[in-house]
Amino acid sequence: MIEAERRVPRPGLVFFALAMGGFAIGTTEFATMSLLPDFSRGLGISEPVAGHVISAYALGVVVGAPLLAVLGARMARRSLLLVLMVLFALGNAMSALASSYHAMLLFRFLSGLPHGAYFGVAALVAASLVGPERRTYAVSRVMLGLTVATVIGVPLANWIGQVAGWRWGFGIVAVLGLATVALVAAFAPRDPPAATASPLAELGALAIPQLWLTLGIGAIGFGGLFAVYTYLASTLVEVTGLAPTMVPLVLGVFGLGMLAGNLLVPYFADRALMPTVAGLLLWSAASLALFPLAAQNGWTVTLDVFLIGIGGSLGTVLQTRLMDVARGAQSLAAALNHSAFNTANALGPWLAGLAIAGGHGWTSTGWVGCALALGGLAFWIMSMLAERQRPALVPAE
Repeated sequence: MIEAERRVPRPGLVFFALAMGGFAIGTTEFATMSLLPDFSRGLGISEPVAGHVISAYALGVVVGAPLLAVLGARMARRSLLLVLMVLFALGNAMSALASSYHAMLLFRFLSGLPHGAYFGVAALVAASLVGPERRTYAVSRVMLGLTVATVIGVPLANWIGQVAGWRWGFGIVAVLGLATVALVAAFAPRDPPAATASPLAELGALAIPQLWLTLGIGAIGFGGLFAVYTYLASTLVEVTGLAPTMVPLVLGVFGLGMLAGNLLVPYFADRALMPTVAGLLLWSAASLALFPLAAQNGWTVTLDVFLIGIGGSLGTVLQTRLMDVARGAQSLAAALNHSAFNTANALGPWLAGLAIAGGHGWTSTGWVGCALALGGLAFWIMSMLAERQRPALVPAE
């Protein structure tokens, strides 16, 4: 760790470069949800069908994260980050030009392929610049880009989508991806790949039970946030009665919640990691259960959306947990974290869409979300029970 700090005298610039990629990814991931009513009209499809476009992106993340992490095992992390962001920018540029629903499905899938591998590798680069006791802090600096995207990038993309057309939202993300390429090329450390790195060594992570339990916490527990957020714009208009021009402001408040969570939660996670995970799941379950009641009023729904956003820091905490359980397969495990969360991104909207289509109303997404958060807590309990059967984990260097 000390050697790494000598090689990179200004780690803040590295954090900024990596966070820019998180900003680009966060903008496209969440803005696609907020623009769902716009591109559903543009492509001539219903909103529940348009939700499949979001699921296609999530599926791309689920497939691409382990695949690209394994294929890039022998590459220097800096080089791999550059390749991933070029692919990301290209996928979003094609999304902006999609002429049909099926083309959009394909391009969103391709856009999602680099997502998980980028965040996974970026988290490892960031963690290598600090001591083991500050790993969650370092990971949170990378994820700060995503949370800032929910405050600035998503509302901006939503506004531009309303003013200039939804295609511009994806075009802007392509430009942000290219900006990330330039920043990573300028500031990321030029470390060689580990001598023991190989696709086979990375695949060894798949034999670790605690890895699967940790991924289960994210894949189920985080689905609740996506269940509500995907249909939030429609709920605010149809149930709360807000004007469409007010929707970006509420989306920005959600982003402020995520920002607050990623600034505050790492302080607790670096001292008590797994208790923090449980606390976040219970927090999410409670705030999601309040959503059907809060959605009836503009002020209460805005407050509740802020509270739901705080639960979004779960991803940062689980990233550190995976560093503990992955042993010698850090890249694959780190990337799989984002496969898990985009499994949640697919599962949450799908279940919430079923509830809406079944006649339970827009606010039923809150009950779906609460159930998913409690499901993640069940995986946490299984992980803790399994932990008692083996020696305590030693934090990964």
